[in-house]
Amino acid sequence: MKILHCKEFGPVENLVWENIDSPEPGDDEVLISVKAAALNFPDYLIVQGLYQFKPEFPFAPGNEGAGVIKKIGKNVTKFKEGDRVYFMSAYGAFAEEICMHELGTFAIEEDTSFEMAASYQMAYGTSYHALMQRGELKKDDELLVLGASGGVGLAAVDIAVAKGARVVAGVSNEEKAQICRDYGAADVVIYGEGPKDKDESKKLSLELKSKSLKGGFDIIYDPIGDCYTEPAFRSIGWKGRYLVVGFAAGQIPKLPINLSLLKGASLVGVFWGSFTGREPDLNTKNLNEINQMLKDGEIKPLVSKTFPMERAVEAINLIGNRGVIGKVVLTNE
Repeated sequence: MKILHCKEFGPVENLVWENIDSPEPGDDEVLISVKAAALNFPDYLIVQGLYQFKPEFPFAPGNEGAGVIKKIGKNVTKFKEGDRVYFMSAYGAFAEEICMHELGTFAIEEDTSFEMAASYQMAYGTSYHALMQRGELKKDDELLVLGASGGVGLAAVDIAVAKGARVVAGVSNEEKAQICRDYGAADVVIYGEGPKDKDESKKLSLELKSKSLKGGFDIIYDPIGDCYTEPAFRSIGWKGRYLVVGFAAGQIPKLPINLSLLKGASLVGVFWGSFTGREPDLNTKNLNEINQMLKDGEIKPLVSKTFPMERAVEAINLIGNRGVIGKVVLTNE
């Protein structure tokens, strides 16, 4: 089989699409023929050694995918050969085959494409946990979403609108703004490449705050960090919750802590990966609710582009350069 191997930390271009022996499933594992695998921003970080988790070499990036079970271990009871499934893994999805424990593997409906099944679990799982458990989202809350056209950002917009919140989307250009409007955002702020100095930061903060009908947001969802965090935090409302989801724009920002005091506001960390391990039952409940919302047509995950798996380097660089709207999916013929 073929796999996208990372043999040392470095530029994305160092990844190698190469042949290795097919893996054998363990007693509690299934061997999946991967038909589709979705990109997430950590894929760009992990191959450079910039992510919190550093696998042993060689490894393949890729957290989530979907395909057909090719072989099962002797203790597997949930599945049989030929079943259509999706899976979530710490890494390894960018390959033609992957072995997964049966508990990390889930059945998909016949009318759900592999591309769709692979694309939404991580982004919507992250955003649902962020909004519902960490942000305590309620109907009629006002929510500001930064990086709102990306994978987790658009998922947050989609979920929050479905839950009855008023959403303001922060994006870098008009094309991304229109996507957010199409997904139900009540208003949009186009911040371009972001503030460069103190005056520009203040101007952005005032523009963001002006979009809130309450004079400040109940929740701010921030997956990008960098120069956007402080002006966004200054637009938060009394007792607001600022959700720290990631730093896709580059730098981990520094924030004057007195801003939290003045607003009675909370700075709330969101680490979905740890949450899934520490609270698996609640995570399963979240995923079941997301799947029901999808079935009921309340949410509509966006797969904007697909690439053949062998073009993974091109696709990973695209997400690293923040050129992705919704989700990008890699496919195997």
